[in-house]
Amino acid sequence: MSTGERRVCLLTGASGTLGDAFCRAYYRDYDIVAVCRTRTPAAPSQWEWYVDPLAPKTPVPENESRIFVVRADLTQAGEVERVVDLALARFGQVDLLVNNAAQVRLHPRGIVDGDAALEQFDPHFTLNVGVPLRFSARLAQRSWLHTDYENRARNRNIVNVSSISGSEVYPGQTVYSASKAALDHLTRGVAAEFAEFGVRVNAIAPNSFPAIVPTERVAQAIVELDASSLSGGVFGVGLEPDETAEKRRVGLDAESY
Repeated sequence: MSTGERRVCLLTGASGTLGDAFCRAYYRDYDIVAVCRTRTPAAPSQWEWYVDPLAPKTPVPENESRIFVVRADLTQAGEVERVVDLALARFGQVDLLVNNAAQVRLHPRGIVDGDAALEQFDPHFTLNVGVPLRFSARLAQRSWLHTDYENRARNRNIVNVSSISGSEVYPGQTVYSASKAALDHLTRGVAAEFAEFGVRVNAIAPNSFPAIVPTERVAQAIVELDASSLSGGVFGVGLEPDETAEKRRVGLDAESY
């Protein structure tokens, strides 16, 4: 169970670039349920125990802030529900859901180059749209739906990790971009529904990381949204001023769309 001193964060895509950076940067600040399919994040977890070789009986701070790793293929039936149940059984609550897991397959020769783009449609929309939808619905049904006072008191919220590709056109990214555009609108719709029981929903839409935007900055944007009172927005991270529509006085660059 959570001690209540740290917020409980359920993070998907924990083995990816952003998920790993988030775990390394914030494992002392959150009780993190790190959902990964393959590689374990480079942060202390329940599978590790740290010992000071010069003082083996002395408590090591890292052992007090270990992430809780859950391996799962979220595209398989029942896996989202299993992860939600494990998170609630382990900590008793979830305060922040970060939908970060994503399918990314580019098609530089366009959608008419063979059947690659057609074959990738379902995988992209399943992981990039369907899984965030299922996590949001199941977590609400199992925990949030009838705890509106507690939800507001703990500032519970969802952050979906979208992309600048959801609003801009880039060669070879047609299918991926379409899935992120769908995620953006899903964010707005779920935000409107979840407002009834006090859960906020936003998305971040980063520029390419780490090539253009430092990954740490993207991870920080998640934390800033978690601490805010905003809901129903899609916020750019690492965009130039002329690429944005409206400035916001948070560490995020702007509401982009």
